[in-house]
Amino acid sequence: MGRLDGKVCVITGAAGGIGAATARVFAEEGATVVGVDLAAGAPGDLSLATDVTDAAQVAAMYARVRAELGGIDVLFNNAGISPPDDVSVLDTSLEAWQRVQDVNLRSVFLCCKHGIPYLLERGGGSVINTASFVAVMGAATSQISYTASKGGVLALSRELGVEFGRRGVRVNALCPGPVDTPLLRELYAKDPEQAARRLVHLPMGRFAEAREIANGVLFLASDDSTYVTASTFMVDGGLSGAYVTPE
Repeated sequence: MGRLDGKVCVITGAAGGIGAATARVFAEEGATVVGVDLAAGAPGDLSLATDVTDAAQVAAMYARVRAELGGIDVLFNNAGISPPDDVSVLDTSLEAWQRVQDVNLRSVFLCCKHGIPYLLERGGGSVINTASFVAVMGAATSQISYTASKGGVLALSRELGVEFGRRGVRVNALCPGPVDTPLLRELYAKDPEQAARRLVHLPMGRFAEAREIANGVLFLASDDSTYVTASTFMVDGGLSGAYVTPE
């Protein structure tokens, strides 16, 4: 039996990176996967194009999942952006700040607000919100709105984990380290110095594979983690615990 047999799992930001890898892992473990992204074509048994910053679209998306699949057991609120105009506080425009906050934090609020009632309807479930290692560490190479938004996701997740702890709904913040994605590879191919500057801080000496992060999501979604809630779940290769790394 798969660890997610019989569970309906909704993944936002499912078209690529961690979301797509998680959709594959969930499917392998027996889940019915709903892939949600801004454009059509996200992987899953049901693929929905939804702007997760829009309250009406989010509410309609969950209602459709409930109507077509009978209920919802897992929310993986993973949609997020990290645009190039989000930099130092001195240089980031208010428009850039707000755009990142809307996608990275507002969407998590909306997905929890409109999704958790369906988990309560089933008697419980699991919510995994994608935060980041930057929520617990500072960086001189700042992305000020991204960092602030992920800190917000971390605090929101902790609060919800405590609030719903006796109602069967677990809520955890997933904090990935840097992940080896096509976007990251392209960036560092253009700037090897920036890649080296970041890699030196990683005890393992490499970035994560998306599937390694997805396996962490699987643990939090499954009954293997029934006593884990309100946690800051680090999957960062030791980055947040490092001071001096191996040579």
